[in-house]
Amino acid sequence: MAAKEQQTPLVEVKHLKQYFDINVGMFATKPLKAVDDVSFTINKGETLGLVGESGCGKTTVGRTILHLYKPTAGEVWYDGAQIGDKRSLAEFRKKATMVFQDPYSSLNPRMTVADIIAEPLDIHKMYANAQECRDRVLELMGYVGLNSEHASRYAHEFSGGQRQRIGIARALALNPGFIVCDEPVSALDVSIQAQVINMFDELQEKLGLTYLFIAHDLLVVRHISDRIAVMYLGHMVEMAEADEIYNHPLHPYSRSLISAVPVPDPKVARENKRIVLSGDIPSPLNAPSGCPFRTRCPHTTEKCAESMPELKDLGGGHFVACHRSGEID
Repeated sequence: MAAKEQQTPLVEVKHLKQYFDINVGMFATKPLKAVDDVSFTINKGETLGLVGESGCGKTTVGRTILHLYKPTAGEVWYDGAQIGDKRSLAEFRKKATMVFQDPYSSLNPRMTVADIIAEPLDIHKMYANAQECRDRVLELMGYVGLNSEHASRYAHEFSGGQRQRIGIARALALNPGFIVCDEPVSALDVSIQAQVINMFDELQEKLGLTYLFIAHDLLVVRHISDRIAVMYLGHMVEMAEADEIYNHPLHPYSRSLISAVPVPDPKVARENKRIVLSGDIPSPLNAPSGCPFRTRCPHTTEKCAESMPELKDLGGGHFVACHRSGEID
């Protein structure tokens, strides 16, 4: 993990919302609230891990920050400037990029490795001549552990881990300061996952990168993240330092997630009590009133149905959105 710099926010997300209109009948639509009023900051040189069940809105948060989806509401600030008009967005896209989840579908099968990595340089006209572009491509390949002879080959000739390295090299092409990593190791073998995660750490230290690391594997997130944020049904329910979340989760949903993490020590594993949630995750099209987690929470009260709990700092930068966070043992 990279050493943390001064606590200077690089990315600030304020009351971000992303709704998608879904057809529910003849000429009728209803908003699917994929991301609903999410706020957080990521400091320079930091990795913020974003976790939660499939469909909770993690990937949508990352894509909306980068304006791959136009935000329904809310603000995104980068290095003290708000991203809004076309000019600020064009500059932002040179400084912020994304590593996609699937290394098989995110690379163009008709392009060579050199062309794939050089594509951002071509789009933004970031080189003076062909030789300068070629040198930059080889430098980027060296960063991610690819050989120069790989440059003329096609993506289908590589394994999943190598393809993801190509995607990471492409993401680094414009010297970005911020990278959204959207489950970048979930499609890889476990033995390859460790290599790629360690490479992310090394690149962060070498290039001063800041990450939003989206994943569902809590062990991976703990290894790479400085802080962890937990999402449920489009809402942020808890955020704290990585070790604090693991050792002292305060939200009932976070406690359930942590209890499901495998423990390598059989003795400790036997003593651990798994918190099994009842019911299924509700649809974002028909989210429950008040707290979105109340239909599965063992500690719910009438107040939970009446109002959405605020994400409050309970001390030491530990934020929780729960009406009963001080009462539950």
